[in-house]
Amino acid sequence: MGAPRYDIESFLAQISINKQMEIIRTVAELQKKLETARQNGSIGLVPTMGALHAGHKSLVDRARVENDTVVVSVFVNPTQFNNATDLATYPRTEEADRAMLEACGADYMFAPTVEEIYPEPDTRVFELGAVAEVMEGAMRPGHFNGVAQIVSKLFAFTRPTRAYFGEKDFQQIAVIRKMAELEGFNDLKIVDCPILREADGLALSSRNIRLTPEQRTVAPAISLVLRSSLIWAKELSLKEVKNKVIATLNMFPFMDVEYFEIVDAHTMQPIGEWTDSDCPVGCITCYCGEVRLIDNIKYPCAV
Repeated sequence: MGAPRYDIESFLAQISINKQMEIIRTVAELQKKLETARQNGSIGLVPTMGALHAGHKSLVDRARVENDTVVVSVFVNPTQFNNATDLATYPRTEEADRAMLEACGADYMFAPTVEEIYPEPDTRVFELGAVAEVMEGAMRPGHFNGVAQIVSKLFAFTRPTRAYFGEKDFQQIAVIRKMAELEGFNDLKIVDCPILREADGLALSSRNIRLTPEQRTVAPAISLVLRSSLIWAKELSLKEVKNKVIATLNMFPFMDVEYFEIVDAHTMQPIGEWTDSDCPVGCITCYCGEVRLIDNIKYPCAV
């Protein structure tokens, strides 16, 4: 009989998953660890604010496949909140986060204190341009500047080969690309990853755990109405689709649409006609009770 056959790739993957993940609290220790790791290959960064779920797991899984070393930051960034209550109630689940990241095979969990990241106030103001002035930028003044502050710091600390972000925060990805251009992170590849959803269509979000049981049964209406709008777009004007999405969602209990805009996927600027963009995206923010939920949908390039 011949020698037994081994699945080498599976064996190596199992070794990776079984190795011990390290929790790092300081920038100095992170940079020391990554200086050594950088000599051995690529580094993948997954920035998060914790309260990790399957959507985050999908980012870490992709980073694990595509890089030699994987770093996941877990940090609730105060400078991107313009609502003190929202900051105070944002879920913090470090032990559960640690367990998930270990199971995913992450190498390092970077979980610093606020004082470690901001030993002094960050007074930088980023000229992010039009991509940051609409939708979330208009509704949450200062939010995207805070995002640019923390993500630029994480990029500088880790000097990653690739950084991974979920498309649920569609506008945020455009803002981060702009910040990376401004700050000269020219060799960094920003990887956008598809939205993960619950079986009923609700986009995975750390905020979902704040929904009451009754609100949780209604929240999937957001994705249901967005999917319905794909059909409406075949017969209705862009303005009619916008109005119908807002009116339909507002008929549901607990629901209050803050905005629904159909924008160009590259510029984030609202469009007036379907023909104004070769890649229209519908971006929505809707309150379900007190919980602010976001989602988006891509329309066919030729509606």
